[in-house]
Amino acid sequence: MEMNDTLVQRVTEDSFMNQLKQANPGETEFHQAVHEVYESVLPVLEKHEEYRSYQVFERMVEPERIVSFRVTWVDDNGVPQVNRGYRVQMNSAIGPFKGGLRFHPSVNQSILKFLGFEQIFKNALTSLPLGGGKGGSNFDPKGKSDGEVMRFCQNFMLELSKHIGHRIDIPAGDIGVGGREIGYMYGMYRKIENQFSGVLTGKGVKWGGSLIRPEATGYGLIYFSQYMMENIGDSLAGKNCLVSGSGNVAQFAMEKIIELGGKPISASDSSGYIYDEEGIDTEKLEYIKDLKNERRGRLAEYVEKYPSAIYSPTDRSLDYNPLWAHNADCAFPCATQNELNEADANNLIKGNAKLVAEGANMPCTPEAINVLRDNGVMYAPGKASNAGGVATSGLEMVQNYSGSHWTSEEVDRRLQVIMKNIHDNCLYAAEKYSTQNDYMSGANIAGFIKVADAMIAQGLL
Repeated sequence: MEMNDTLVQRVTEDSFMNQLKQANPGETEFHQAVHEVYESVLPVLEKHEEYRSYQVFERMVEPERIVSFRVTWVDDNGVPQVNRGYRVQMNSAIGPFKGGLRFHPSVNQSILKFLGFEQIFKNALTSLPLGGGKGGSNFDPKGKSDGEVMRFCQNFMLELSKHIGHRIDIPAGDIGVGGREIGYMYGMYRKIENQFSGVLTGKGVKWGGSLIRPEATGYGLIYFSQYMMENIGDSLAGKNCLVSGSGNVAQFAMEKIIELGGKPISASDSSGYIYDEEGIDTEKLEYIKDLKNERRGRLAEYVEKYPSAIYSPTDRSLDYNPLWAHNADCAFPCATQNELNEADANNLIKGNAKLVAEGANMPCTPEAINVLRDNGVMYAPGKASNAGGVATSGLEMVQNYSGSHWTSEEVDRRLQVIMKNIHDNCLYAAEKYSTQNDYMSGANIAGFIKVADAMIAQGLL
């Protein structure tokens, strides 16, 4: 690209982002997500006049609908409590809105708009007919009794039920929303609508859920990473792997790493992280699963069971996360957004990391991504590498529509095919627009083109 072309592109980008920030003040997470995609698709917009004349991207960043509502519930002491609920319905050009529900004190409109925007492209990449959406509440299920969680979920669904449906909007779980919460919400929806439908995914296997759904995001992340390694004639076998988080995604990512011959050497929670140089094997992983899923304990207990490991409590005075300072071949951030910053990326490079693939949504800051890409580290954005979860939710929807129930082998086989197709489509789009082997640009471009073409075909809506 000539210098003048680069200058024009930069002016266009700055003008668009300034307008976006003025229209959406204070929504920093949303700004970050939009900027990453816009930067990638500028070459597409320059090449295809129809995308500009139809103002496709300008329409894509504006949600079709945002619903905000009050949720009133009563705690175990009989005291009324009030929380705020949301559903952001971003884009339905290629299918009904699809995206998780997050229950966490940090939930606000900016975070849900960023997640919903990311979901547009992630869902498009799966090749399934799914639009993008996200929702949740600032309710914190931690420390709440089952009765309190049930009462909150039921009252949350009283309002949410007015805006969803199995051909309209199909929510799923996310942070703070697991099988328990999905069950309570689904029960209330069934009571309100007097019908048994696939309006939520992540349901229990005995009442409409899909096998492999809990494992899908973590498994899909590692399948995608294995395809990345195979693309350069390598594999995950024998590789030391840093993993952050210790929830659903991290647990099953570690499980698949072990199965493919790799060695996970870390895990984390809000209190700190463990580093196990010997490797987290199947036995140790089962201990972590029991600790986090059943006993709701802290990872500090891991070193009591396995004293050769090291536990480091969270130190918020540091401008980097010591977890990423250990030597490793691969890194899988699976905790939360913006958890891996520029200093962390530089530490990974010093530690000879060859691959970073996102298990969480937008866990790497823009500065970290630039450092990784500038230093030749293979980087996979979450909209591609963690799409296995929503892909399997889509497969759950198919099973619900047809009244069938596939075996775990069949679901896993389809998941592997979907992740391989996402991988290959990212590489194809990147090469077509002169950013060869750039998974971030490829993912953004491939997802954008699919949705943009559908939007143009359906007219100005």
